[in-house]
Amino acid sequence: MALIKSISGIRGTIGGNPGDNLTPLDIVKFTAAYGNWILSKDLPKKIVIGRDGRISGAMVQQLVVNTLIGLGIDVIDTGLSTTPTVELAVVWENAGGGIIITASHNPKEWNALKLLNNAGEFISGEDGAIILESAAKEDFKFATVDKLGQYTVNETTLQKHIDTILHYPLVDVNAIREKNYKVVVDVINSTGALVVPDLLKALGVGEVIVLNGEVTGKFAHNPEPLPENLTELANAVRSHKADLGIAVDPDVDRLCFVCEDGSMFGEEYTLVAVADYVLSKRPGNTVSNMSSTKALKEVTIKQGGEYFPSAVGEVNVVKKMKEKNAVIGGEGNGGIIVPDLHYGRDALIGIGLFLSALAAHKNGIKSFRAKYPDYYISKNKIELTNGIDLNAIFDKIKAKYKNQPVNTEDGLKIEFDSDWVHLRSSNTEPIIRIYAESSFETTANNIALRLMQDIRESI
Repeated sequence: MALIKSISGIRGTIGGNPGDNLTPLDIVKFTAAYGNWILSKDLPKKIVIGRDGRISGAMVQQLVVNTLIGLGIDVIDTGLSTTPTVELAVVWENAGGGIIITASHNPKEWNALKLLNNAGEFISGEDGAIILESAAKEDFKFATVDKLGQYTVNETTLQKHIDTILHYPLVDVNAIREKNYKVVVDVINSTGALVVPDLLKALGVGEVIVLNGEVTGKFAHNPEPLPENLTELANAVRSHKADLGIAVDPDVDRLCFVCEDGSMFGEEYTLVAVADYVLSKRPGNTVSNMSSTKALKEVTIKQGGEYFPSAVGEVNVVKKMKEKNAVIGGEGNGGIIVPDLHYGRDALIGIGLFLSALAAHKNGIKSFRAKYPDYYISKNKIELTNGIDLNAIFDKIKAKYKNQPVNTEDGLKIEFDSDWVHLRSSNTEPIIRIYAESSFETTANNIALRLMQDIRESI
């Protein structure tokens, strides 16, 4: 498996040969290149790090820490943490940057380095290119013994993150407490176990039932919070007669909900529901990536705002949010970005805002979901082998559908009246993603299948 180098970081499977997988040599090389990039800036020589609960995390963490110390950079280690917590901690610590050791939703074999700037945001594509070039050339210099960096541990950041959410103006703790909710949460044997139950209790949830709460990194199921991976959660919600279920991914930047009858609220509608609530309190614009449901555009217009699509990838969503001064944004994979808190996907603020919106609703979560249109997105993927020319494939498909509206900002998005399909290479896996949306499940599936056949024929 080749290393994947993108705006989402440096990721790969652990073990194997250097340059082909994420080996210790690769970890040291990319960390050194990032550290030298920090040193080339007029920034504090201090980097915050944190990791999720996956099996290889401690090994990668030690390599990252000692490489940075060897460069003469001070390291503040938040230990087992979440992606949004580390992003916030970069600002709290006035650090020059941050590294989050997580492969997000990928299975246990994977790990990654997510690289942050001094604002606690993912580095830009331009800066990423500089770091990759430095790593390729091994263009870095280590410090002498008298100038080695210092290592400190900060174990307070998760609680500080919780406190920040409790004091966020649109999080209505009193309304949530009055509902006395019973919630089942699946924290997938990772660091959500250290923060999500505590957050729920602090928000006034009456009873919290935790699934897969041991931080072992041996994920009880595929860690991506998709319906097919949440059957245990759905069954537990029903058996415990809970008000709702919550699922997060291993680094707690994605969020989805399960209704009281065990049905899926829909990860696409996490952002829709939260945005609708925020816009009702704070009118303005919204942004999501172009693989996300059109329902966000509809609720934004209804609330008097304007919707803008972006290319896929958190850094692209954030860039567009800043350009359009959006008050809320994110991605249809359950990623919520609240800009006046921080420009990063954050499942914890998502939980606070979603429960506040639900508490303002007269009935339960199933009724709450019925407020929004029932569009269906068919999500599919085709694995890639080395040497495939994606641009040539997309050119052939674009020519085939030349009479349809086409957007080439990020892969290929084709519109069919009120339906659409989006084809793009993943930032995190060696695959082509094929997403299609329609008012009807069969129509969305048929559109996706048609385009998947087009891709196979082009290959």
